[in-house]
Amino acid sequence: MRRHRNVKIVATLGPASESYEMIRALHEAGADVFRLNMSHGAHDDIREKHRIIRQVEQDLDSPICILADLQGPKLRVGVFANGEEELEAGASFRLDLDEAEGDATRVCLPHPEIFQALEPGASLLVNDGKIRLRVTDCSPSHATCEVIVGGTISNRKGVNVPDVELPLAALSEKDRKDLEFVCQLGVDWLALSFVQRPEDVAEARALAKGRAAVLSKIEKPSAVKRFDAILDVSDGIMVARGDLGVELPVQNVPPIQKRLVRACRAAAKPVIVATQMLESMIESPVPTRAEVSDVATAIYEGADAIMLSAESAAGGYPVEAVTTMDNVAREVEDDPTYTQIIESSRVAARTTVADGIVAAAREIAETADIKAICCFTQSGTTALLTARERPRVPIIAMTSLRRTARRLALTWGVNCVMTSELDRFKMAVINAARAARAQGYATTDDQIVVTAGVPFNVPGTTNILRVAPCQESLIYAADPS
Repeated sequence: MRRHRNVKIVATLGPASESYEMIRALHEAGADVFRLNMSHGAHDDIREKHRIIRQVEQDLDSPICILADLQGPKLRVGVFANGEEELEAGASFRLDLDEAEGDATRVCLPHPEIFQALEPGASLLVNDGKIRLRVTDCSPSHATCEVIVGGTISNRKGVNVPDVELPLAALSEKDRKDLEFVCQLGVDWLALSFVQRPEDVAEARALAKGRAAVLSKIEKPSAVKRFDAILDVSDGIMVARGDLGVELPVQNVPPIQKRLVRACRAAAKPVIVATQMLESMIESPVPTRAEVSDVATAIYEGADAIMLSAESAAGGYPVEAVTTMDNVAREVEDDPTYTQIIESSRVAARTTVADGIVAAAREIAETADIKAICCFTQSGTTALLTARERPRVPIIAMTSLRRTARRLALTWGVNCVMTSELDRFKMAVINAARAARAQGYATTDDQIVVTAGVPFNVPGTTNILRVAPCQESLIYAADPS
C-alpha cells in the first residue's frame, strides 16, 4: 500500500482497536506498524491481535510490521491501610522491606535491589514524578527520605530512581516468557524496556536468536549516558519521552531527542519518537496546536517513525489520530524547509562499497530525472543504508523474504514489494521496472535507479548500480542476454 510520505506511523492496539474492522481501518488510514503492549492483555489476546493483523496484511497485500513492547521490571510501592496518604513537603517518609500496610510515615518498597544501590542525596520519584523524595539515610533494607514535593500517594504507585544505575536486568521473568511467546508467534520487532546498559540488549538478542529485531527504549538517564554503546548492539531505538521526562528535567528531553535521532540516522538504524504525541486525541477528535507542532518537530528531525499510544489503544478517536499524523507528515514533507533541514543534516558515511553505491544512487536520482530508487535486499541492510541518505525520490525495497519486508515497514521512506528469488541482474531490473509502474511511482517513459548485489541472495553484497528505463523493450534492447 503506497504511502505519500516517508515517515512511518506506529499505532498501539488496545481495547479501542482490537477488531478486524478497526485494525484494517487504521492501516488504511496510515498505520504502518502495530504495537502490541505486553504490559496489558493475556497471551491469548495478543495471539488474536497478531492473527487479525496478518489477516489484514493478506487481504490488502501490504506488508505490515508488528512490534511487541516488553513490559520490563515494574518498581512499585506496596499498599496503604487507608488506600492512600497525603505527604507534606518537608516531612520525613520511610521506604522499607516490611510488608505491613503503609501509613503517613512509611510504606513497603519490595525491591531490595533499590536499597542496595541508593546513597544519601539520591532522588526517588513516585507516581510519574508527582511526588519527589530525597534520601537522607539508607541501608540494605530501608531508605529514610525527605519529602521535597508532596502529594497523594496511594497503593502500588510506580517508583523511578533516576540518579543511580540499578542492579536489575531489563528482562524480568515475565519478559522472558513474553519474549519467547511473541518470537514463536512471529512478531517482527521487540521493544526492550528499562535498558540501562548494552549488556541488557545483548541478553535480549541472545534470547531472540534472530527471530525478531531488537529495539532499545531509551527511557533512563543511564541509557542516555551509554547511548553510543547501546546503539551499537541494537537494531533500532525508541525515544521513550514519557519516562525520560520523569527521570530528567523536562527541558533536557528535546535536545536529547534531537541528538538520538541524528545518531540513529548516522548509524542507519530506525528510530521511533514516542509518547504523548497527540495525547488530547484520547478524548478529542482534534489535537492541540502544540501537539501538531510536536509531531512536526519529530518529522523535521528525520525520525523514521512517530508513535501513538493510548490515542489509538484506548482513545475515542483512533482512526482520526492516525489520519491526523498522516496529514501532518504529508504537509511537513511537502515543505521546502523540510528538504533543506534533512539534507543539511546528512552524514557522509562511505567506508564500504555498499555505502558508495547507495550514496551514488541518491546523487544520480537527484541530478537526473529519476522517479525511484529500487534496491534488492535480503537482510534489509541495503534498504537501511539507502534510507540513511534520505533521497528526494521514493525507495522501493524488493525482497523475496516476507520477514524482511515486514521489518523494513518501520524504516523511513521504504516501500516494500515482494518479489521472487532472482539469479540474473537483468530480471532484477525488469522486476524493479514492473514494481515502479504497478505502485504508481513511474510510467514507461520514466527512468529508475536499480541497486543489487551479485551474486544474488547473498546478504551484504550490494555492488552494482544501473540507471534503467521503465519500458521493458528498452531493457531487453540494452541487454539482449
